[in-house]
Amino acid sequence: MKVIYNRFIPFGSYHGLNLFGIIFVQQRWGRMALHELNHELIHTRQQLEMGFVLFFLWYGVEFLVRLVQCRFKMERAYYSISFEREAYAHEHDRNYLRHRPLMAWTRYLRRH
Repeated sequence: MKVIYNRFIPFGSYHGLNLFGIIFVQQRWGRMALHELNHELIHTRQQLEMGFVLFFLWYGVEFLVRLVQCRFKMERAYYSISFEREAYAHEHDRNYLRHRPLMAWTRYLRRH
């Protein structure tokens, strides 16, 4: 796992962005908190088990579906994505990745 602190990525108010297992953090946010790092590590596991291309395709399509379901409220759509729901639900559990079932994100597909 590699964390790259920089001035540009991710855009907006996001603290971290995980691309192909590499975590990008804007310097203005300072060092990542442990729960933020764990959140991104959950995304790394999701990407590895699905394959990077399929993960990003699924993420994009699911975001579009959630955007419609959430009446075009971007933030609500983002928090409704199954990958994000799993990562947020377990980001404070440091042992989660040790006992996480394969494809656990699928449990979060149903709309909440």
